[in-house]
Amino acid sequence: MPLKLPDKLPAIEILKGENIFVMDTSRAMSQDIRPLRIVVLNLMPLKITTETDLIRLISNTPLQIELKLMKLRSHTSKNTPVEHMRVFYKDFEYLRDEKFDGLIVTGAPLEQMQFEEVSYWNELTGIFDWARTHVTSTLFICWAAQAALYHYYGVPKYPLEHKMSGIFRHTTINEPVPIFRGFDDEFWAPHSRHSEVRRSDIERVDGLKILSESDEAGVFLVSGRGGREFFMTGHMEYSPLTLDTEYRRDLGKGMDIDMPKHYYRDDDPTKQPLDRWRAHANLFYSNWLNYYVYQETPYNLQEIG
Repeated sequence: MPLKLPDKLPAIEILKGENIFVMDTSRAMSQDIRPLRIVVLNLMPLKITTETDLIRLISNTPLQIELKLMKLRSHTSKNTPVEHMRVFYKDFEYLRDEKFDGLIVTGAPLEQMQFEEVSYWNELTGIFDWARTHVTSTLFICWAAQAALYHYYGVPKYPLEHKMSGIFRHTTINEPVPIFRGFDDEFWAPHSRHSEVRRSDIERVDGLKILSESDEAGVFLVSGRGGREFFMTGHMEYSPLTLDTEYRRDLGKGMDIDMPKHYYRDDDPTKQPLDRWRAHANLFYSNWLNYYVYQETPYNLQEIG
């Protein structure tokens, strides 16, 4: 898609090298189109990597998208250059009076903490509440999905004995839902987390619907409010080498960590990972943007409520 990005965002040159079409602000201004306004609240430590992963996926439809990057005032990133944050990110306070067609809230490496122990919990839940009246559809990823399910619906998370890391086979609900339009009967997706949400808790909540599960990894995708909220426990946005980077990082720290499952060719970490989720990841984000954002959002953003 024509993806409108801030001039000089590092992801632009990275993705052009991958033959992915992106457009900086200067060029986008010449098109007489009302772009979809998507804001990303990026909670991941390596923000440039996460930006690039998400942009790679949302640049795959004919829709023009204007991307904004949001940060928390109550938290300072220690793994991303200060200059990058200053130039490309805005505090929630500067965006709270605006309305957006879509919101993506990324994961964060906080699964082993209680939600209320997170230093920015109050600011984060304020953004969650704001999204319900200022955004057409919101996608929560991994820890953010657990946090939002807990905040909105009281769904608890449970610690895992071993980290859920790898690429797992999933099935979809046995009825037609637009988010899975064009999907195969089974698909693969990455997981990387230390906790889980459980089917039994979700089924007790009116308005929540489990759309996809894995025999090994458990609940994968839950919808709320008829598609105005999606809660994804995995990481469809991960690049082929992300799990490898995490695994070798943890080994380097001397952690007792299992090798990611179903990831390396022949389960041999000396061999390249096998990317078996790229096509479905692109299709998932394309379906979300088309059927739950573009088809549902009003032309006049002020009508979002």
